[in-house]
Amino acid sequence: MAGSYSEGAHAANSGKREQFGSRFLNDPAHVFHHNAWDNVEWSEEQAVEAAKKVRENSAQRVPQEKQVDYEINAHKYWNDFYKIHENGFFKDRHWLFTEFPELAPSPNQNHLKGLLSENKRSEILECRSSEDGPDLTEEQQECSSKSLREKKQAPSVEKNVTERLGHLEICDEFPGSSATYRILEVGCGVGNTVFPILQTNNDPGLFVYCCDFSSTAVELVQTHSEYDPSRCLAFVHDLCDEDKSYPVPRDSLDIIILIFVLSAIVPDKMQKAVDRLSRLLRPGGLMLLRDYGRYDMAQLRFKKGQCLSENFYVRGDGTRVYFFTQDELDTLFTAAGLEKVQNVVDQRLQVNRGKQLTMYRVWIQCKYRKPLLSSTG
Repeated sequence: MAGSYSEGAHAANSGKREQFGSRFLNDPAHVFHHNAWDNVEWSEEQAVEAAKKVRENSAQRVPQEKQVDYEINAHKYWNDFYKIHENGFFKDRHWLFTEFPELAPSPNQNHLKGLLSENKRSEILECRSSEDGPDLTEEQQECSSKSLREKKQAPSVEKNVTERLGHLEICDEFPGSSATYRILEVGCGVGNTVFPILQTNNDPGLFVYCCDFSSTAVELVQTHSEYDPSRCLAFVHDLCDEDKSYPVPRDSLDIIILIFVLSAIVPDKMQKAVDRLSRLLRPGGLMLLRDYGRYDMAQLRFKKGQCLSENFYVRGDGTRVYFFTQDELDTLFTAAGLEKVQNVVDQRLQVNRGKQLTMYRVWIQCKYRKPLLSSTG
């Protein structure tokens, strides 16, 4: 489900790109010297004008019967989108490794390794087999555990955390169950995040899961020349379906990626969707998000009659988009039991130097962590 109409210029920059917030426009006369400028402050007049445009394009709402159609047939609209564009619309998101270095290979691949080493993971428990077979739901992960063997002179903090994580380790067979580092991307589209990760990160312990609402998008991922079932599992999944489980147990993922996907679902369903994803993270695991911010250029360009509800719109192709504030996202993640690591606005001025055009973009980037178990937990 998702992809973003905003990324063409953002991802098109070739070569290594500086982390956002690193290039500033100090002299307006130099605006066309680069393709983009970071942390561009808006004038008070500009902010007032943006709010005015939103009030105007929100005044006339989409009729209720049409709103029902957009919800019921959401999969159809996204399938149609990918049938038209296939894999030629979006550029691979190599910028991810700059903004989210947790996705790149490093000597300390797992951000938990400081507390939970790889060889200790292999020593953690054997669980009894589930009578229900390998198809696990989030509620079927109750395992008995063997106590951990203590290492001589092991740091007390590492030992303590390891022991407390022991009962959470999953030993039933599931795709990627032998991996030591697991990443899930929700709303993978045609793989513009997944394939750069697989190409860049050669850690043999890495396994990447990716899902999308669109069966057409997932099929494009699965038939990609670089799709490797031994390192990746692509599957169709509705982020809002409360009755459909993910193919991984709870407390099993190190990273969950949400790139321009949460904005594509009905606001009333966002909290439960984030809650379910939060349960899949292991303690210390991270949820990474990049999505549309309030008053982004895309919001200001909507016409009257395209507004579904406050800050929620439908595009001409039937796909939908919401524009967030930092506080709204913070509420979603903290209500799901996660702790803030980062929540920043990427207020960027993009430039079309050929046409001498300026475009003001507003994105929000977040990192939220699942707390480690408390000493009393």
